[in-house]
Amino acid sequence: MTNNYPTNAVAAFVYQVATRGHRAKLAMCIAGVCFYYGTVGLALGLCTLADNWLGLHLTIPAALRLPLGIIILAFGVPMVAWTIARFLKARGTPIPFSPPPTFVVDGLYRIVRNPMHLGWALVVIGTGVLRQSFTLLAMFTPVFIVAHVLYLKLVEEKELEQKFGQAYIEYRKRVGMWLPRLGKSTKPQTLNLKQMPMTPTSKPRLPSPSRGED
Repeated sequence: MTNNYPTNAVAAFVYQVATRGHRAKLAMCIAGVCFYYGTVGLALGLCTLADNWLGLHLTIPAALRLPLGIIILAFGVPMVAWTIARFLKARGTPIPFSPPPTFVVDGLYRIVRNPMHLGWALVVIGTGVLRQSFTLLAMFTPVFIVAHVLYLKLVEEKELEQKFGQAYIEYRKRVGMWLPRLGKSTKPQTLNLKQMPMTPTSKPRLPSPSRGED
């Protein structure tokens, strides 16, 4: 994959704010929360309007819809809640501008690299099933997932690699983004990440726009 300069610039900016006490950190954290949850909430409402306007309601038998939707939410909601609680316990937040001072690799992070994103995807899917929403399941969910994958690959992973270097690269090789990788050891002591602090004094590396990496 070929990097482009703006993407790396965004990753470097997130890194700078997260590690150097940027004067606008609090405002950016608040803006990030409002943008993310506001966008998801607005999309859920708009999907309902779009279903009504287009007449594209799904017809899922209640005997299937209720248990299926509840089961999906029963996986997704605890994943999101656990991730938030774990980050707060580590003296940080899930917001990229204010992460924990050490890299969290225990619990769900031993199974997948992004349990919160996976949890939110399940919440959206479960909600779509319960509401029998065609636009939510067939239109918003794919966009939601693709947007998260692009952000993770182009911004978050580069920023984490900047913080933790080769140790994070090894973690990324061992642990899948959203799906477990069987046969891979994910013990914190093996990954050597649990006690690794961020390095706010290190300078972000901005690759040349023409330089690519695998």
